[in-house]
Amino acid sequence: MDKIDKVAVICGGSSPERDISLQSGEGVFKALIDLGYDACLIDFNDLNSIDELNSYDFTFIALHGFEGEGGDLQKKLDEVGISYTGSGPHACKNTWDKSLCKKILSDNNVNTPNWKIYNSLLSIERNLITDKNLSTSFLKPCSDGSSVDIYKIKSSDDFHDAIKNSTYPDRPFILEECIDGKEFTVTVINEKCYPVIEILTENEFYDYDAKYISDTTKLVKADLSSEEIVSIQKMALDAYKALDCKGWARVDILQDDFGVFYVLEINTVPGMTSHSCVPKSGSFLGMEYKEVVQKIIDASL
Repeated sequence: MDKIDKVAVICGGSSPERDISLQSGEGVFKALIDLGYDACLIDFNDLNSIDELNSYDFTFIALHGFEGEGGDLQKKLDEVGISYTGSGPHACKNTWDKSLCKKILSDNNVNTPNWKIYNSLLSIERNLITDKNLSTSFLKPCSDGSSVDIYKIKSSDDFHDAIKNSTYPDRPFILEECIDGKEFTVTVINEKCYPVIEILTENEFYDYDAKYISDTTKLVKADLSSEEIVSIQKMALDAYKALDCKGWARVDILQDDFGVFYVLEINTVPGMTSHSCVPKSGSFLGMEYKEVVQKIIDASL
């Protein structure tokens, strides 16, 4: 495809990330209008409505949650021959499932925190969660985004609070090793790493509030040595390629107190809100939001 004029932006949906997706979609839509595209903003309903996209040259996926990141949407778009931003169904499926993603990373010698998978919160045996043998861990649903239902577990009380407060406790979770240190994220567009961002938050970790609500969260250009920059960007690209990602993605990485990097996860449909890391990373190169949007489209064609 050499030239596109009409672009549909898919956002919204029914996941817990709906509000964030709507913000991402609105931002992308406005950018496309500024760029001169004939753009349309579509609040996603179901896969059966995909055929209406045939009148557009291209689809920008700003749909977070399983509907936009689990791979089914990408598979349907492939079947009807509609081009779209980002990775294909296989990569989306593998990155959306945190346990599967971490296994692929581990199999490809990409460092990631240790983890165990459980069928549900209630299936985690009680004798595992005791004050005397519990090391600090993160409890995460295998499939979700925007830090929904993620809890830092330091005691049995924390675990029981997680069961009580979880939106969907009866689904697979992973219990992941806690890595104390710094948190970074690396935007990859067209297999090129953009400036590394360090995430600074006053919250205990980069949770939903820190990502989208708090005005105290800071996304700063990472103050790393040249050797560390080379190392973290190589790790991000290795992870990106190991999962067979295409077009664009965001790779979340931790660095422990000894300087060792660990890949946490890969986002194939990163947020594009005013608080989001991808446009912020582009700004460190002097790029406006709309220029980042254009780069994502170019990388995906």
